[in-house]
Amino acid sequence: MEHVELSAADLLLRPWRDEDAPAVRDALRDPAIAQWNPQAGGPIDDEVALLWVRRRADWSTGGHASMAVTAAADGELLGSVSLHRIHDGDASIGYWTVPAARGRHVAVRAVVRLTDWAFADLGLHRVELCHAVANPASCRVADRAGYPAEGTLRESYRYGDGRRYDEHLHARLATDR
Repeated sequence: MEHVELSAADLLLRPWRDEDAPAVRDALRDPAIAQWNPQAGGPIDDEVALLWVRRRADWSTGGHASMAVTAAADGELLGSVSLHRIHDGDASIGYWTVPAARGRHVAVRAVVRLTDWAFADLGLHRVELCHAVANPASCRVADRAGYPAEGTLRESYRYGDGRRYDEHLHARLATDR
């Protein structure tokens, strides 16, 4: 899969770069990101952040497309959005935003833009979005991004505090309006 850059008003979604590692290190240390987007292993240091960026920048398997969400004007890192488990016309989507970007609909706009690209350019049919029931902000993102709720997955994922949480399953189809 070829790297692309996607614009969404004042946002630029672009492939990850090595120079993003310090901002990623700081973001992954944020308590909300650490809770709802847990990383395997120990503390998040410079080396871990650089490996994180490089894994997400490598789209060569075709199984994921991960993008930095930045301010179009100055390149400031605002968050992350990614398609993963891309297979046979289906994928899942995930995202996070840095604390300074929250409340500005950054995640909603990034999810909508990446989803539109997935349907139009990758030819996907279904994109799923799961989030912990205990994370109402992610539920608002899903709703505002046009992902209808489909159900609850009981104790389906272990989050950053080590506990299993129920998750809401949302999905969009290429045929949805």
